[in-house]
Amino acid sequence: MPKTKVVITLDKKTLSEIDRLVAGHVFPSRSRVIEEALQEKLARMSHNRLARECTKLDPEFEKALAEEGASEELGEWPEY
Repeated sequence: MPKTKVVITLDKKTLSEIDRLVAGHVFPSRSRVIEEALQEKLARMSHNRLARECTKLDPEFEKALAEEGASEELGEWPEY
């Protein structure tokens, strides 16, 4: 996938930590550290959004809906 350069500003402590990871060969470059950190953060945010949406579901309604659908399907299943 093509990549685009961006400019960011970091405090000295964060940059030192990034440089330590690169010097320790944990990551090949500063860019890679930042790219992976952003990917992980975005993935967590996406997962958290799904979890928040799930908390909005009404368990009783979902159970009733599932049971209603299951009872209809069970009547239509072929005998083995």
